Amino acid sequence: MMSTDTKRYSDLLDELPDGRLRLLEGVHPIPELLELDAETVLERFRDSQVADFQGVVRALAEPDNPLHRLFSELRTVAEREPGNRFADSPLFQPGAIERLFLELHEHVMAHPVWRHPFFVRFFQGEFDRPQAIRFTLNYFNQVKNTRQCVALALGRFNGLMAMPYGGINERLSELTQIVLAQLVADEYGVGSHSVEEYPALEGLFRSRTHIVMYRQMCDGLGIPFGKQDLPLLPGVADNVLTQRLVAGNPAFTPLEALASVGLGMEWGVPEFFSLLLGGMIRFGWRNQVPLTQEQLIVLIAHVRYDVLHAIAVMMVTSLFVESEADVQVIKQATNTLMAGRYAMMTELYRHVFEAPCASLAEVGLEARYLLTDRRIEQALRAARAQVAEGTVVDSAAYRQAEGVPYLFAAGV
Repeated sequence: MMSTDTKRYSDLLDELPDGRLRLLEGVHPIPELLELDAETVLERFRDSQVADFQGVVRALAEPDNPLHRLFSELRTVAEREPGNRFADSPLFQPGAIERLFLELHEHVMAHPVWRHPFFVRFFQGEFDRPQAIRFTLNYFNQVKNTRQCVALALGRFNGLMAMPYGGINERLSELTQIVLAQLVADEYGVGSHSVEEYPALEGLFRSRTHIVMYRQMCDGLGIPFGKQDLPLLPGVADNVLTQRLVAGNPAFTPLEALASVGLGMEWGVPEFFSLLLGGMIRFGWRNQVPLTQEQLIVLIAHVRYDVLHAIAVMMVTSLFVESEADVQVIKQATNTLMAGRYAMMTELYRHVFEAPCASLAEVGLEARYLLTDRRIEQALRAARAQVAEGTVVDSAAYRQAEGVPYLFAAGV
């Protein structure tokens, strides 16, 4: 029972008698989120994701696990074919898939994008309503477009693609498509597993997508529907195009596409969405803006579900790792995505807070995060030239822009 000295803010938090802010059930898996600093939040999620994945690996080793049976059946089929290397997959080597996860997870989560000054400052909730609105509208342009990247990656997997596992190639491609399709369905709110569950026609047009959820946050800030959509900032447009290019452009391989929509996008999401959620809750509490769980559901949902997405994509990604060279390819794909996101958040910082913010080139980026080829540079410039008038702020200048948000290794 709530103490008479405890103050409740909406259905999001209680202010305890000693002044601490405690999130209510269903808001966040860490009720004391607002008592932590951004670095601790990052560490909590890094640790929990490792524990979650290790739990999946342990379960996968159990003979009665459905996934264990599935992959074992595929292995049995593959072993009948001379030279089929499916048995060498990390899935079947003791400790290999866990080592692969730990190596890639550390690489992604140690990148400075997850500690970006925007996230750290926003988490404090020390911004006014115009700043909250500027963030909400401009980040919305990112949310609207990312789901399409998963669909683009899904389209890369088909019966005509080159794969290394002979008679089970089609089945592995199908499994990958299923995982990516579920991610797309979750993003668009149209997931269904039987004819009986399939929505009526009007339900398809009213599906509870992440876009619909995001518009509820706009509603909570008093932004009328007609003003919720605006041209993309150039940094946001670059990030959207970067994600689309690595996922769908033939210059990048299906393995890179898979890495870009899973490892490069999903692992950091629960952490930085926690910071965005905490910032919005603090802002509402301090400024008497009566935000609710329903209005912030897009932030709450990303914290809950994207860990599962990341693990699922990691599992299917491991099916396509044959060598250390493939691991490096995956890392480079994530580097590309994270560089684009860092540049986007830097532009958002400057736009929202009207203050300077260091670029990725100015933060002392480790050499392991530098890009080792220039495919994305050429592809981004070509994609910029195709953007429609009015879709990006100062579209004419954007179409001709030469600078790119990536950092390249010396001599590349």
